[in-house]
Amino acid sequence: MTVETNLKMTEQELRSFSEMNGEPSWFTELRLRSFSEAETLPLPKPDKTKILNWNFTDYPVHTVKNVAFNSIGDLTEDIKTIVDLDQKNLYIQHNNTPAFSRISEELAAKGVILTDIFTALREHGDLVKKYFMTKGVKTDEHKLTALNAALMNGGAFLYVPKNVEIEEPVQVVFYHDDADASLFNHVIVVADTSSKVTYVENYFSTVPKSNGLANIVSEVFAEDNAQITYGAVDVLAEGFTTYVNRRGVAARDAKIEWALGMMNDSDTISENVTHLVGDNSIGDTKTVVVGRGSQKQNFTTKVVHWGKDSDGQILKHGVMKDSASSIFNGIGKIEHGAVRSNAEQESRVLMLSPNARGDANPILLIDEDDVTAGHAASVGRVDPLQLYYLMSRGITKQEAERLVIHGFLAPVVNVLPIEGVKKQLTEVIERKVR
Repeated sequence: MTVETNLKMTEQELRSFSEMNGEPSWFTELRLRSFSEAETLPLPKPDKTKILNWNFTDYPVHTVKNVAFNSIGDLTEDIKTIVDLDQKNLYIQHNNTPAFSRISEELAAKGVILTDIFTALREHGDLVKKYFMTKGVKTDEHKLTALNAALMNGGAFLYVPKNVEIEEPVQVVFYHDDADASLFNHVIVVADTSSKVTYVENYFSTVPKSNGLANIVSEVFAEDNAQITYGAVDVLAEGFTTYVNRRGVAARDAKIEWALGMMNDSDTISENVTHLVGDNSIGDTKTVVVGRGSQKQNFTTKVVHWGKDSDGQILKHGVMKDSASSIFNGIGKIEHGAVRSNAEQESRVLMLSPNARGDANPILLIDEDDVTAGHAASVGRVDPLQLYYLMSRGITKQEAERLVIHGFLAPVVNVLPIEGVKKQLTEVIERKVR
C-alpha cells in the first residue's frame, strides 16, 4: 500500500536548492530520482506499530537559515553544556545551517575529513559518491529513505584514512531551536582500513514543541580491521514525527559499537541495522529508551551475519511511564555460510505507570548449522525486592525507584565517551522519569 505524498517542493525547486548548494550533477540527479520514487514507494512496516496515519511529509518550511558561530565562545549556553570548549574535532549544525566546524591540524595533515555534508559533496564528491546510499541504506528501500535522499537539508561527513587512529572523540551536534525547522539529515562515517575513531553526536531541541519532521539517516562503514564507536543522544521535541535509520557495515576483522540514548519526546520510528559482512567482524549495539506522555515508539535493532566467525550483540533497556508505548524488536539473522557466528540479544522494559506499555520481541533467524545464538526478554514493573532493600537503608521510595532506574539504564550511559554528553543523557533521564 502506498500513501499519498504531498510535498511542498517541486522538482524545479529541488533542482534550484541543489544548485544553490553547489552539489555535483550526480547528486542533483539522485535527489530528483528519489523525489520521484517517494511518490510510489510504500512506508516501512515496523512490526506491531501502525504508522499509515503518521505525518512524514507535511512540514512548514524545508530549510531554516541561521547565522554561523564565529568562534567557540559564540556558542549558545545550551551547546556549551555538552561540548568541551577544548574539543579539537567538532562540527555543529544550527537547525539547517552548518554553523561551526574545526579539526586539529594534526588530523587534517593526516587526511582526516570532518565537515558538513554539503561541503563534502563539493570538495570530496568522489568519496561521498562511493558511500552515499550505495552500500548501506538504499534510496528505494521505502518512502522514508527516498525522502531523506530527495530532501536532505543537513548532515555531516567524517572520513578517517587508512592506518589513522583518532584517540579523542569526534563530536557532532545538531542543535534545533526553531519550531518550524525540519531535519532531513544524512550522516556518513567511514573508517578506512586499520583505522579507529569514536564518533559522538547529539540531537537536541530547546523548543518545547516542534511543527517539523525529523528524517535522519546515518551510514557507518568500518573497512578491514577498522574500529568505530558510534555514540548518540537524541533529545528531539514533542511534535516531531521522527524517523531514524542508523546502518552499519563491518568488513573483515572490523568492529562497530553503538551506544544510543533515544530520549526523544516525539513519536519515533527507529531502525538500527548492522551488517557483519567480513569474517571475524563484530557488531555490538547498546540502546536505552525512556518514553513518557502519550508517545508511540518502535525500535528495531538488527544484526545480520554474513561473515564467518562474526559476533553480534544486542542490549536494549527501556523505561515507559504515563501512557507511553514502545515496541522493541531485536533481530539476529545468521545467513547461510556464516559458520561459527554468534548472535546474542537481551531486551528489558520497565513500566512505571499502569497505562504504560512495553513490548519486547526477540527474533532469531538462522540459516546455518554451526553457530551459537541466544536471547532474553522481559517486561515488567520495578522489582519490589530492590525497592525494599534500598528503603530498608533509609532511602525514600521515590529516591529508591530513581536509583533502580538509573542502574537499569547504566549499561549505555556509562560507555558514552564524552563527559558532557554522559551528563546530558543522565540529566535527560532524570527529567523524563521524574
